[in-house]
Amino acid sequence: MSNSLVHAFFVGRALAEALNEQLEKTLTTALSDLGKFDAEQRERLRQFTAQVLDRASVEAETATANRVPDSAPSGPDSPGPDLQATIDELRAEIAQLRTQLASYRRRSV
Repeated sequence: MSNSLVHAFFVGRALAEALNEQLEKTLTTALSDLGKFDAEQRERLRQFTAQVLDRASVEAETATANRVPDSAPSGPDSPGPDLQATIDELRAEIAQLRTQLASYRRRSV
């Protein structure tokens, strides 16, 4: 009987060690996969951010390129744009918008 008890003890001990090794392998693999996933997500986020910034830069360059330059060069010695003409244009636009707003309000009522 003592022989079977000793045998059962060593079988139990071997089983516990094998289970411990399997658990260690599984945990190591899971943590490794989690680390890879985290690194991939960070890289994807970095690429996405770079892509968004590139698009914004291209759009800003396009908008700047399509902008009509001032007729007179600006600088410390050069005269500024015709301020009165700009004010007159803005007043005309405001008057036009007021007219359109009034006609819109009349149609809505």
